[in-house]
Amino acid sequence: MAGSALEVLRVLVVEDNKHMRSLLRSLLNSIGIREIHEAANGTVALDILREKPCDLVLSDLAMLPMDGIDFTRDVRRSPRSANPFVPVIMITGHTERHKVEAARDAGVTEFIAKPITAQGLFARIAEILERPRAFVRCESYFGPDRRRKAQENYTGPWRRHGDRYDLQV
Repeated sequence: MAGSALEVLRVLVVEDNKHMRSLLRSLLNSIGIREIHEAANGTVALDILREKPCDLVLSDLAMLPMDGIDFTRDVRRSPRSANPFVPVIMITGHTERHKVEAARDAGVTEFIAKPITAQGLFARIAEILERPRAFVRCESYFGPDRRRKAQENYTGPWRRHGDRYDLQV
């Protein structure tokens, strides 16, 4: 991926720890991203997203008064959301299965476990930009399609409109 493609990205970092925010800013700068906005929690981040369009969000999971899961759910489902399709990368040290599943079910695009590296962050950003996933809307979920690849040997019911065909969203 060309560095110039990253230079135009506008990124919002949502992290309650100021040292981690600074580290994330440095990592983003190291891969060529220059426009970076910061928020200490999900509530502040929602306000920033309404005022400043962003192409990507990096969010911690555990924050007060609004954590990363509630923040992502609001971004995806609130009628006041400025961009419900913005990619959200959850970065956290809380990698218990139920928390990862809760983040996925809230509509997180990618998940990175701390500690992170510039290479790991770049790989996730490149994945989002080079292979964006279609979004799915149903009664209980709105967000990127959680299926990462087609399963040729799948034998269960085809329940989504567009399965085995072109997905229309």
